Amino acid sequence: MRPSRNFALLLALALPTASQQIWDIWQTTWDRSRLFTRLPMSSPINFVTPGPIGSADIVVNEASRFQIISGFGASLTDSSALVLNNLKARNSNNYWNLIRSMFDPTDNANAAGLNYIRLPIGASDFSANAYSLDDTSGDTSFSNFNINRIPSYVFSVLRDIQSVNNLLKFHLVPWSPPGWMKDSNSMNGGSLRSQYVSSYATYLLKSVQGFQSLGFPIYAINIQNEPQHSNPTYPTCTMTSAVEAQIGVALRGLLTANGLGGVRVVGYDHNWDNAGTYAIQLMANSGNAFAGVAFHCYGGSVSNQNTFHNAYPSKEIYFTECTGTLGSDWWSDIKWYMDNLWIGSIERFSKSGLMWNLASDPSGGPKLPGTSSCGGPGCRALVTVNSDGSYSFNQEFYSMAQASKGTIPKDAGGPFAQRIGVSVGGSLGWALRVSAFVTGRANSADWLRYSIVVLNWYDNASSSWNPTPVTATIAFRGMQATYTFPVGVTTLWWFAPATGSSRITPTNSTVTTDPVNVTVHSSADVQSSTAPAAFTSSAGGQVATSLPILINTTSHTS
Repeated sequence: MRPSRNFALLLALALPTASQQIWDIWQTTWDRSRLFTRLPMSSPINFVTPGPIGSADIVVNEASRFQIISGFGASLTDSSALVLNNLKARNSNNYWNLIRSMFDPTDNANAAGLNYIRLPIGASDFSANAYSLDDTSGDTSFSNFNINRIPSYVFSVLRDIQSVNNLLKFHLVPWSPPGWMKDSNSMNGGSLRSQYVSSYATYLLKSVQGFQSLGFPIYAINIQNEPQHSNPTYPTCTMTSAVEAQIGVALRGLLTANGLGGVRVVGYDHNWDNAGTYAIQLMANSGNAFAGVAFHCYGGSVSNQNTFHNAYPSKEIYFTECTGTLGSDWWSDIKWYMDNLWIGSIERFSKSGLMWNLASDPSGGPKLPGTSSCGGPGCRALVTVNSDGSYSFNQEFYSMAQASKGTIPKDAGGPFAQRIGVSVGGSLGWALRVSAFVTGRANSADWLRYSIVVLNWYDNASSSWNPTPVTATIAFRGMQATYTFPVGVTTLWWFAPATGSSRITPTNSTVTTDPVNVTVHSSADVQSSTAPAAFTSSAGGQVATSLPILINTTSHTS
């Protein structure tokens, strides 16, 4: 006889894995035949009773929990905002299509849902001129501080982005203190004079208050962009870890005393290479003033993030800057970004993934007049905006979009994803780089979303070019799905009910519940995945071209 509806419901609850299905797949392929494209599916991919594993076997371990993701995005420099504002004046339809494609977080929207915006405090190397928010020499009372020294088009573009995405996180970063506080008497180059340590902390507090007063709630603030770099051609400032610690302690106290205790103070904001020195020294000298540190890609290896994490496992890690170079190879860049940033940095405990400029003109500008930053061919932004009112997304956007899509909230008002354990085995396990996430729901009764972001880099580029799809099994809760991943990046997800061990940890701390080894494969296994030789930093430096050997990531308890 036909079972009753109630009996069928009980059976479904007792065997929830039987109904897990993959309906949602987004893809960017090496040949650009698909560019962050949602695949049409007439029938789902079902999780079924396990059979033989595929050429690769992806094992998702939801018991192993790590950091909650804060988001993906880029810096809205003065120049980026100017380029976008000009696009709005020339072609409003294209402008809004661009904004929605980048920032709309709506579930199932044809959009990346980017939500993390880094904002310079005053001028950077991508401004029309060098300025701070108080250029009156000796004004330690800051009676002449003025947030509106930032060009009005920056705030205009920010408000437009806010109208599309109410989940934005704003992260403030100064490229330099006001010139009168420095031994160079200029925004360009030099170091902070010791007598202005407390004044500079007040300047940073007023910057947070200024943005907040205009309707931009601040998530985090850095003390100094790239504190080990000085350049006389654009705003920079060297700062020892001891001095940065002093400022951080003072700023933390000021923020808390002024009702801004929720604003994170983040340190370092420089390259991977000194993760084990400057970044660790900064934490040792500052007590609990800093929430954590931020990293850039222009020196060292992404594996250095583990060095910091192992020393301070309860501190947060953010990845906040990298840039490509005009004219570099599209697919080589995609591989490098996924291996090192959107999978590599995230699997090494980063809560964010950001590139440098959000938008630029076709030459990679406009830059600060006279700056040596981004020399040579020029730096490439997420999107290039042309003078005729057209625009084109770049490889930086497409690779980032694949990661962002798998981590943004499923529901309006719901949480961002939390990274979970994943390993890859099988004869072609080396061909796939994988990260895995679980996303909670606004309604606790709704099923959780489980997503994986997969790079297939089996292209044989080091010998005879031969892009090879990889058929992989996906193991989850004792069941198995099968999918053939083309060479490129694939993001897919499915839903499953929460169990005792799968409930989302309601915190931004890094937490795991079951210590396991999570195996990832070495970049050296795929000789074709070399860093794009033309990668340059916004400081004009070169990205290290030797890719790191990725180590096993082990879970921990904060």
